[in-house]
Amino acid sequence: MALTAKINNRIRQPLSLFPKAACAALFVLTVSGCTSTSFDFFGSSPKVDRSISTATVPKRADDTTSDQITVLNAVTSADIVRLAGAPLPWANTSTGSAGVISGISEMPVNNTVCRNFVTTRHSYDGITRVKGRACLVQTDQWAMLSFEPEIQ
Repeated sequence: MALTAKINNRIRQPLSLFPKAACAALFVLTVSGCTSTSFDFFGSSPKVDRSISTATVPKRADDTTSDQITVLNAVTSADIVRLAGAPLPWANTSTGSAGVISGISEMPVNNTVCRNFVTTRHSYDGITRVKGRACLVQTDQWAMLSFEPEIQ
């Protein structure tokens, strides 16, 4: 004869539900602070200032000038023979802009050595294709004579 007994220890006591309910309530209240629709019981949440947006940040005038100097240094220090038409990357850490110079060509203009080039300028306001010209104005001084966006 086999004795089979079933033990029923799954009887819930009213007090055993309290810790679980308290943990669930604490979890809901804690997580509600991480969402955009939090429970604002006391009306203390800060008001959102809608007058400020990213479109209101003015473009700094010195960004283009700083990028021109960076491109000027890259164009004038490049060994055109060694490049042989290969693209030349540049980056300006002070503005966050970067690009690739292509098509550097050197030619005399009014007895002055000049380098014409095309570059891209990747910045926070978008990507621009720029045509430029740098010329040797003194024995060892280069100057950027033009640095204009290409109209497409």
